[in-house]
Amino acid sequence: QPGQGPGAAVAPLSAGPWSLLHLHLDLRVSFAAAGAGRLQGRARLELRCERDGAGGAELRLDAHPALAVSRAALLPPPGGPGDAAGQTLPVESRPFASYGSALHITLPQAPRAGQLLTLVIDYEAGEGPGVCWLSPEQTAGKQKPYMYTQGQAVLNRSFFPCFDTPSVKFTYSATVKVPEGFTAVMSATSWEKQKDNTFVFKMSQPIPSYLIALVVGDIVSADVGPRSRVWAEPCLIEAAKKEYDGVIEEFLVVGEKLFGPYVWGRYDILFMPPSFPFGGMENPCLTFVTPCLLAGDRSLADVIIHEISHSWFGNLVTNASWGEFWLNEGFTMYAQRRISTEVYGLPYTCLEAATGRALLRQHMDATGEDHPLNKLRVVIEPGINPDDTYNETPYEKGYCFVSYLAHLVGNQSKFDAFLQAYVNRFKFQSITADDTLGFFLEYFPELKEKGVDSIPGFEFDRWLNTPGWPPYLPDLSPGQQLMRPAEELAELWAADSLNMEAIEAVDIMGWRTYQLVYFLDQILQKSPLPEGNVKRLSKMYPKISKAQNAELRLRWCQIVLKNNLEAEYSKVKDFLHSQGKQKYTLPLYRAMWGGSEAARALAMETFSATAPQLHVNVQNYVKKILGLAEA
Repeated sequence: QPGQGPGAAVAPLSAGPWSLLHLHLDLRVSFAAAGAGRLQGRARLELRCERDGAGGAELRLDAHPALAVSRAALLPPPGGPGDAAGQTLPVESRPFASYGSALHITLPQAPRAGQLLTLVIDYEAGEGPGVCWLSPEQTAGKQKPYMYTQGQAVLNRSFFPCFDTPSVKFTYSATVKVPEGFTAVMSATSWEKQKDNTFVFKMSQPIPSYLIALVVGDIVSADVGPRSRVWAEPCLIEAAKKEYDGVIEEFLVVGEKLFGPYVWGRYDILFMPPSFPFGGMENPCLTFVTPCLLAGDRSLADVIIHEISHSWFGNLVTNASWGEFWLNEGFTMYAQRRISTEVYGLPYTCLEAATGRALLRQHMDATGEDHPLNKLRVVIEPGINPDDTYNETPYEKGYCFVSYLAHLVGNQSKFDAFLQAYVNRFKFQSITADDTLGFFLEYFPELKEKGVDSIPGFEFDRWLNTPGWPPYLPDLSPGQQLMRPAEELAELWAADSLNMEAIEAVDIMGWRTYQLVYFLDQILQKSPLPEGNVKRLSKMYPKISKAQNAELRLRWCQIVLKNNLEAEYSKVKDFLHSQGKQKYTLPLYRAMWGGSEAARALAMETFSATAPQLHVNVQNYVKKILGLAEA
């Protein structure tokens, strides 16, 4: 829908002539042996035809070869004549793309505009990529199996038949029956346990299919605020409560002050088993996060700010297609850093943003700046899996573009007011960049007058459609007051003879996580350090070398490997045994494989011991690094 005015993309982009008003899922979950299981499901779709005869007498839904449909039927109108079981319809699964299939359902006749239809589909699922079954050893408690779904970007079509596009939003409800001794939770505004270990959920706000999520496991909860609780396996719940008590509400209140009301009711966090391969997933009302956030000292609490920011940008105002993912992530990075500035101050936020910019630099150096994925508006060819286009660009280049818009306005409180108006204008809708930028120029007519969308070198069109480094970079110099001491301290530790007096004069006890991270990144860049220096550094700063904080542990392990400090190899092994997050696991295997004989032996030994507790994708990536098998 490019080129149309604001609000043009509100109509669904790829449900054809249909809009989905409500989805109800009736699910029965059963666990099988060793990390497998089945979902028996019935999906009821309440549809409205938006235009006459378009699409003929056929409805097409997204599905997956792992989703076996046994029956599709048209239900009679409520209170009308007809068989309550409905009229069975011909249904056929046809090949679509590597990541799914198309479900073609033949209707009795071509529908008319405004006509309401209720369709039920009986199916079984369980093997697909969106439904993950963990064996007990992949959990923290190691006693019971566990199941979770991960929908972003196009995986929920293997969980239930749907319009699996962010352009279609709908409310949903679900009834989930699970085995005794297990609890079910979903990304829903209400949750209720009924008899027979059956759980009932309702999501009263319209959301896209990728945000529907389910977990079934041995989990319990604890309140940490007036509208927040933490969920975790029993062995983690005390740590989770201690880490997040009172923290979430503070972030939510600042978010509301900046971006308008928090519309989702609750904001709960679910600590996933250690094998969860991602940092966090912003499922509404129930963010899924890695247990790596349980640092023991609240030092990673700000990671949750990113997921909270999605409550406005991504979940409330959503990119209409995955080719414009920056609308979700660039605005969320900007929102995250606005909240962080209010809570922690500008220098700290600039330091955090500088680590983000460094990641973007690494990514662009690795791919080449002119790679087509380094555009904000990515052309995703038919059949290409949107997940394969995932990288740092929509996050950090997107952040730079939103910062550029703020720079054009030139006044922070005016730009904050614009963001509130933007959220209010497009809430519960799926939009394109043209909608966003059209609204920006409409909101600031004086900027439109000046032609800010076509300033040479900074054209909006160039931002969207030209790959490469952002034409504008926000000023991060306030971060220098935290970076400079870290840089100077790293210089001292890299010297041939250590000036202990100067080193001891620097007190790192008051440094926050990202200042320590920045210091370790400098040490890593200067590694290997002169003989014996890392050993002394380890002894001098137990706050770093014995840290439970995953960001610090990752970097300390990288330093241990780069400096071949065999005495601390056990720390690398312990860290890899404790979690399976992709972002931490893969760099360490790369470092071991690129290191000494002893480091390579450590890689092989650690992988053979931990492989069963890793997500299958992460297992494959590690095998590729270690040359064990073609991934």
